Amino acid sequence: MDTVETNSIADTDTTGDDPLQDLTDEQLYQLVEETLRANDVLCVQTQMFEKYLNRVEPRDPGTGIASHASTPGAGIREDRGMNRKRSKSRGSNMDRSLKLTAEQKCDIAQREIEELKEEIDKLKEESENVLDTYKAIMEEADMRLSEMKKESYEFERDISVGSVNHRTNKVIAEKCMRYFDDKLRARDTLIEKLRLKNSTLKVQKKKLMLQLKQKEEMGEVLHEVDFNQLKIENQQYLEKIDERNQDLLRLKLMTANTLQVLNSYKKKLHVLTMESERLDSEISSREEMQTKIQAETKVVETERAKAEVINRKLRKQLANFKVPEVMEYVVEKSDLYDIQKKVKSWERKVDIAEMALRTHRKTWHQMQMGSAGAAQWREMMEV
Repeated sequence: MDTVETNSIADTDTTGDDPLQDLTDEQLYQLVEETLRANDVLCVQTQMFEKYLNRVEPRDPGTGIASHASTPGAGIREDRGMNRKRSKSRGSNMDRSLKLTAEQKCDIAQREIEELKEEIDKLKEESENVLDTYKAIMEEADMRLSEMKKESYEFERDISVGSVNHRTNKVIAEKCMRYFDDKLRARDTLIEKLRLKNSTLKVQKKKLMLQLKQKEEMGEVLHEVDFNQLKIENQQYLEKIDERNQDLLRLKLMTANTLQVLNSYKKKLHVLTMESERLDSEISSREEMQTKIQAETKVVETERAKAEVINRKLRKQLANFKVPEVMEYVVEKSDLYDIQKKVKSWERKVDIAEMALRTHRKTWHQMQMGSAGAAQWREMMEV
């Protein structure tokens, strides 16, 4: 092999047909980077194909020989085994025939993706189971811790403090034994309850298993195709639910807007109703005022009519009135003065007569009182 390689290198040096000599350093760097990326892609593809072959053609652990199966890799491996026996002149043609097509690569990648999804689902289920077990263990530990705290508190309360003899400062053994007996009886009753519950759950489990077997016998059990169909329907229903949720959100926004508008209109309506009530009260008050004014106008009209009649009479009297002479006025005035003097004198006489009447009445009353006292005195004396 070394001699062949040295000969090939010498041939290339002598002929000068090496295509890399004409490239610059940057081009060589880009070529190296591209080849590294291509090598990385090929490594990933080979790893994926190796996983695929290991899964499809599991090797015998004793011999390390792969079992032949009708897979895309089986023919490729046989062709590679035959290729080692052939000459180097036909190696390039065989390398072309050994390469995978794009469809085969896509098929292998799709199967690997499905396998990875299944592995991820299994890991999720396992992790969920582990989490459930840890949660159950933690809940059980919390319950046991709370029970232990409760029991320690009750023991301290009932035994360490409550059952101490005040004379000897020692715990009474009878109370302690009674406490432990009560706790053991309570634990036995709890065990019996749990046993009964476990038996009922076992009976329910048997019934469910029988129902499942009957469904399997009758063909009512769902298969993978049914599950896929149900998944598709579930996806469709979820899309419909999302659409309905979007519609619901839109309707909620519309209702919020309508509520805002309704509240504004309610406020306006409240203001307008208050204004209408005020106007109604004002109208009623104005109507009352109008009725009062109408009644007053009627009264005034009647008074006006009476006043017009009086006015007409007075106008007639005024028209027919004649002014007396001056001497008649003087005589009438002197007569008036004389009459006023006489009235004053008579008023004085009346005042004097009233004063005399009051004095006479007073004396008369005193006389009556004196006569009544004398009569009483006579009666007393006669007795």
